[in-house]
Amino acid sequence: MLVGDTAAEMILGLPGTIHAPLELLIMLTAAVKRGAPDTMVMADMPFMSYQADDVEAIRNAGRFMTEGLADVVKIEADRSFAPLVEKMARAGVPVVGHIGSLPQQSKRRGGYRSVGRMAAEARALIADAAVLEAAGAAMLLIEAAPNEVSQRIVEKTTIPVIGCGAGVACHGQIVVLQDLLGLTDWQPSFAKPITAMGEQLTGAATRWIEMVRASDLGVHPYNMAEGESNKL
Repeated sequence: MLVGDTAAEMILGLPGTIHAPLELLIMLTAAVKRGAPDTMVMADMPFMSYQADDVEAIRNAGRFMTEGLADVVKIEADRSFAPLVEKMARAGVPVVGHIGSLPQQSKRRGGYRSVGRMAAEARALIADAAVLEAAGAAMLLIEAAPNEVSQRIVEKTTIPVIGCGAGVACHGQIVVLQDLLGLTDWQPSFAKPITAMGEQLTGAATRWIEMVRASDLGVHPYNMAEGESNKL
């Protein structure tokens, strides 16, 4: 289970993932782990919690493991982050290298886009995966990449590879829960909802409004003690 920085949008209603507060994600990660103690829980390190300084990055990763109860931490990375991954691994932090489309860098790249559609870009992505594994990454996560590229990465690495819109070649898949349950107005093309809970919730809210307007709330469960209403 991934506790992602998408919580900034899904829970707080903020305009993008870069607004996710570190303290919130640590708290949410711990909550998820308490609810699923026998499940591997991956913590998403938010924007500017690991990019500015390696020492700060290791300290924040440690907080995710101690306060947040995380089993692994994820950082958006390419091969330039290999030295940080190596330091974190040496410190005892299991690191997931998030490659491919990097939401935290979407403003610099002009928005969200898929990665690896051209051969040169695909080769760079494959190289990133190999370098991050060599640096000590415990797992890889590929976002928004062609299945052929993911397949090549799976073949050329020995660690688990999780896909997020990266095709069926990956060992596992993640999508935003709200997308999967049909709770959002718009879903990425790779995250088709498997149910329509948004419509169900809207219907339930409409029914509740009708019940309130009609004073149709059923038998009221609370009554004054016998004879007390006469004293009002």
